[in-house]
Amino acid sequence: MRTIPPALQAKLSSGVTTLCRCWRITRRDAVVLGFTDHDEDVVLGGLTCRAGTGFAGSEATASLGLAVSGSEVAGALSDDALSDADLAAGRYDAASIEIHLVDWSEPSLHVLLSKGVLGEVRREGQAFAVELRSLADRLNEESGRRYTAACSADLGDNRCKVDLDSAAFRGEGTVAGLTGTSGFVATGLGAFAEGWFTGGRLVWLSGANAGLAVEVKRHVAGAVLDLWQAMPEPIAAGDTFGVTAGCDKRIGTCRERFDNVINFRGFPHIPGNDFVTRYAVAGEPGNRGEVLPS
Repeated sequence: MRTIPPALQAKLSSGVTTLCRCWRITRRDAVVLGFTDHDEDVVLGGLTCRAGTGFAGSEATASLGLAVSGSEVAGALSDDALSDADLAAGRYDAASIEIHLVDWSEPSLHVLLSKGVLGEVRREGQAFAVELRSLADRLNEESGRRYTAACSADLGDNRCKVDLDSAAFRGEGTVAGLTGTSGFVATGLGAFAEGWFTGGRLVWLSGANAGLAVEVKRHVAGAVLDLWQAMPEPIAAGDTFGVTAGCDKRIGTCRERFDNVINFRGFPHIPGNDFVTRYAVAGEPGNRGEVLPS
């Protein structure tokens, strides 16, 4: 239940209001931004909610039950508020958001309407629209452990324990030339075998994309790296990066590449669907090959 300040309730009951909506966005890197649909900036709890950004919210929908409800907010992109590069870089992915109803003539009078996270972002020219998902969206997240043949750990995490700072599993290189918008030829990786960095994590150390990370789609002969997605800013010759080895989460890779089977977090001997649907064949392990009487 929302608690509405008595002074705000009195204004709402009077029928004459000076209301606006304010959005407080907290990114995963702890950057906090405020926006409002009022025509002047509004200071809410010490945070300046910027006006003039074109922010406008759609009608919100909510229902009983555990279904994910939400709404949408649209606005304009600008370098000093919310830039296209930041959106493309994923800095707003899964950011938390609070929506407040505020009396712009007296911002201390406000009420929290809802909380949620940012979902899908659509961009067109200098405009954008982003989906606001309710907190029930967390119920869609996978939790717990599943019985699968593949390893459930992430390479280098506390369960895997592989040291990705080791020189055997980490390399640094420099872009020597481009093969496309998301592919390039690198120098400095000659000591690593083809495919070593396929599925690995690449972090840019310099250039326009410095600090951003992306997964490697393919590492082929000649130190050619293809990325899963294009970077927000163009890759240029001379850009430097660090990249860690990739893992396809199979026990064979865990044994041969990382010598880490003791920490393998999968169930490689669990029967698959092919085992369930197969029929008995004489001479195969586990099949006695008897002929049942008719």
